[in-house]
Amino acid sequence: MLHELKTWPPYFQAVVSGRKPFEVRKDDRDFKVGDRLLLREWDPTLRHHTGRKVTCEITYKLDGGDFGVEAGYCVLGIARVS
Repeated sequence: MLHELKTWPPYFQAVVSGRKPFEVRKDDRDFKVGDRLLLREWDPTLRHHTGRKVTCEITYKLDGGDFGVEAGYCVLGIARVS
């Protein structure tokens, strides 16, 4: 499964640079380990995509409701796909 998601510039750049190997998301897309995320950089001020994108694979999923993660959200461990 491929999930296309908007990502604001500072968070997008952190994923691209390797400093951010995770995503915190509303758990409304049935995310599963092995799924891929197509992260598209989104400028919230101009309200459009910048054209930059990166593909990542979900390597781990922490469901909300425990460990300080709000119910209905999840933390996804991700690895860039070349």
